[in-house]
Amino acid sequence: MTTQTDLGWAGCSAVERDPQRVSGAWVFRGTRIPVAALFENLEDGVSLAEFVELFPGVSLDQSRLVLEHAARSTGAAALA
Repeated sequence: MTTQTDLGWAGCSAVERDPQRVSGAWVFRGTRIPVAALFENLEDGVSLAEFVELFPGVSLDQSRLVLEHAARSTGAAALA
């Protein structure tokens, strides 16, 4: 099973990682908001529009790019 931690985030322009920030977690570029926060909120029933309101540093475009990347990555993993 593919997990959120092994989706090849380096290939997603909406995120970045710095070992000196947020314990090296993948975050939305230009923020300290972990990518995991998006998935946790979606699992809790929060809509994408609500998520960007809750986390004003994250744009709707960034959120969509992350979801598209995750979908492509999990699809590729399923085919492997």
